[in-house]
Amino acid sequence: MATAVELAIEKIDEYKSKIGRTLGTPMRLRDLIRQVRAARTMAEERAVVDKESANIRESFRDDDSPWKCRNIAKLLYIHMLGYPAHFGQMECMKLVAHSRFTDKRIGYLGAMLLLDERSEVHLLVTNSLKNDLTCSTQFVSGLALCTLGSICSAEMCRDLANEVEKIIKQNNAYLKKKAALCAFRIVRKVPELMEVFIPCTRSLLGEKNHGVLMGATTLVTEMCERSPDVLNHFKKLVPNLVRILKNLLMSGYSPEHDVTGISDPFLQVKILRLLRVLGKDDVRVTEEMNDILAQVATNTETAKNVGNAILYETVLTIMEIKSESGLRILAVNILGRFLLNTDKNIRYVALNTLLKTVHVDYQAVQRHRNVVVECLKDPDISIRKRAMELCFALMNKTNIVMMTKEVLIFLETADAEFKSECASRMYIATERYSPNHEWHLNTMITVLRSAGKYVPDEVVSCMIQLISANEQIQSYAVSQLFHAAQRDAINAQPLLQVAFWTIGEFGDLLLQPTDVDSTPISENDVISVFEAVLPSALTSLITKCYGVTALAKLVTRFHSSVDRIQALVKMNQAHIQLELQQRSVEFNVILNLENLRDGLLERMPVITHNSLNAAVTSIDNDCSPDNNVTNGELLGDLSISTSKQEGLLLDDDVSVSSNKAIFDIFDSRPIPSNDPIFDTPQANQSQYRPVIPINAKGVEVQIQVVESWVNDEARLKMTAYNYTPRTLYNFNFLAAVTKAFVISLEPSSSPNIEPNEHATQFMTITRKAPNSVARMRTQISYILDGTEQTGQGQVDEFPGL
Repeated sequence: MATAVELAIEKIDEYKSKIGRTLGTPMRLRDLIRQVRAARTMAEERAVVDKESANIRESFRDDDSPWKCRNIAKLLYIHMLGYPAHFGQMECMKLVAHSRFTDKRIGYLGAMLLLDERSEVHLLVTNSLKNDLTCSTQFVSGLALCTLGSICSAEMCRDLANEVEKIIKQNNAYLKKKAALCAFRIVRKVPELMEVFIPCTRSLLGEKNHGVLMGATTLVTEMCERSPDVLNHFKKLVPNLVRILKNLLMSGYSPEHDVTGISDPFLQVKILRLLRVLGKDDVRVTEEMNDILAQVATNTETAKNVGNAILYETVLTIMEIKSESGLRILAVNILGRFLLNTDKNIRYVALNTLLKTVHVDYQAVQRHRNVVVECLKDPDISIRKRAMELCFALMNKTNIVMMTKEVLIFLETADAEFKSECASRMYIATERYSPNHEWHLNTMITVLRSAGKYVPDEVVSCMIQLISANEQIQSYAVSQLFHAAQRDAINAQPLLQVAFWTIGEFGDLLLQPTDVDSTPISENDVISVFEAVLPSALTSLITKCYGVTALAKLVTRFHSSVDRIQALVKMNQAHIQLELQQRSVEFNVILNLENLRDGLLERMPVITHNSLNAAVTSIDNDCSPDNNVTNGELLGDLSISTSKQEGLLLDDDVSVSSNKAIFDIFDSRPIPSNDPIFDTPQANQSQYRPVIPINAKGVEVQIQVVESWVNDEARLKMTAYNYTPRTLYNFNFLAAVTKAFVISLEPSSSPNIEPNEHATQFMTITRKAPNSVARMRTQISYILDGTEQTGQGQVDEFPGL
């Protein structure tokens, strides 16, 4: 039991500890960091932080404490560790109100870290900033500008934009550069305030201070990207920018701005980026900057990464503007030199840029094809991926054979993550450029064998469609696929699936002599392949299903092996997988129906469509010189809406290419009575032909007139089909008509489209001028595999309107 003396001693010690914590010197920041780093567990670290946070809270109660700056500094460190520190917001505001610079500096730093737009003390910050922006001490005003640029809300921007403009007009270069960057953040936050800064920004580009010039180019670039009117306004300053860039290029050594022998590369990069924005799609402005771009491209030192960064920006600018062909060739040659660089990052940048610019000057990029092919052997996986994509972009009818050999060599040893994409791209390339169907077939068989189990299902279906649609190669295909299945009976499951389908459909052709096999293949040889594959545990379920279906069809093609075939079909009647079990049972029943068997198991109709064929068509359309629809035209700024919306107006003199070839008659079946168009009160019972304005990347859009002109109004139906193997999310359809019409879009039936499903959307067109032809431009957008995709098309004439 504790004595009275011991209790008294404990109370004295507790009182001393309180006095020491309240009135003593608080812990220094370095000591707190040392204690946190010494903690071995999260619990120890949390205990240290909690104890110090309690001490800081208690010290904040003393308004006259001389240690506020130290405590705020520790609190900011605690905040950066992820612990609560919001209780220090008001103390930061008190420090900001102090007259001493050191207090203001810590206070503003705390405000930048601890405050956000939702904070209730935002009004106090606005008042403090307004006072300090007009302070006679430039360092205080600089702190206020930095803080405003970091935490500005929309309301704060509107309140203080004029103060920032006044600072830009001052003669102090230190404040000008900070004010320009602050104005950049204000314009990004509230774009309509850019009108405040346009007059004063022009004068900034005449300054000699490099910091001011860099802030000015950053601000001008942001404003030009946000407003076409501002862009046209600043195009007059291109000669000024060219002069500044030329001075940087030709100036001698300047220790203040020199970076490894190059004068202020940061400013050069900023100016090049601004020139790219100003010269886009403007021939006149481009002519003013062609000479300086050529000088930069030829006179910049490439021994250091600093020079390579400038050359990279130069290449992007040349490719973006309407530059001369010689200048574009020079830019591509620069990228070709990058490909030979030992630095992996530079080679990756070169491949990535060539991939983006290959459509600008295709022939110039073709000159570096051999170097690109060599990059397929690079040990870096990122470089191999970009090189593979660029190889496919460079394929054409003249080099398809040579390029295919290189890609197949790459495919043999490629990582698993490459094989699926490579197989899909190989089919698209061979579909577009193959010299003949036999070469196409042989190449894809090699792809199926090399890619193995990584071949996507869509490639299997495309191979089946290729064989089905080309009668002249069916005999050759079944023979080649049979031998391929004999050589590799287990490893390449997609190859077996294509082989089984082909043997099931055209197995009778195997029994006839061909140029490939002078000796006919026997039924016994064919059935032996099935007997080796189907019982194996290494054979996938899908392959077994293909095999059972093929065997059932072979009963009507073969005659001496019917018993062996029926035994193989019956083998899976008790299989654990329901799909295979059901096929086995049902086919066994069909094989015993001799009167119906031949009719049920006859050859399938010709398959005419698949998703990769749509991708091929899309690529061909994009590469066509007659394709006048670009991403930046007309529909680029249309907003998404889920309710009725007015369509945009097209100018009557817009040049459009004839699109009548897209008309297609799918069938002449009568409309079912439950079709949605019959829900409209005055629906016309006749069905007009649908037109197809968009058929790209496995997505097809049909537009059909369901009700022709009634009181100058017509009703149309849009149907979007998803032929891809994945779901399309956030699908959105937009349409625009000429000035003689007004269009209203109704909500879509579904925002998401499942594979092999479709969504519908109705629209109403109102005619304002008689005897006008309804022309329409369309745009779709959707998300596929996490990436936003878009497509555009147009219709010059609607059947029924």
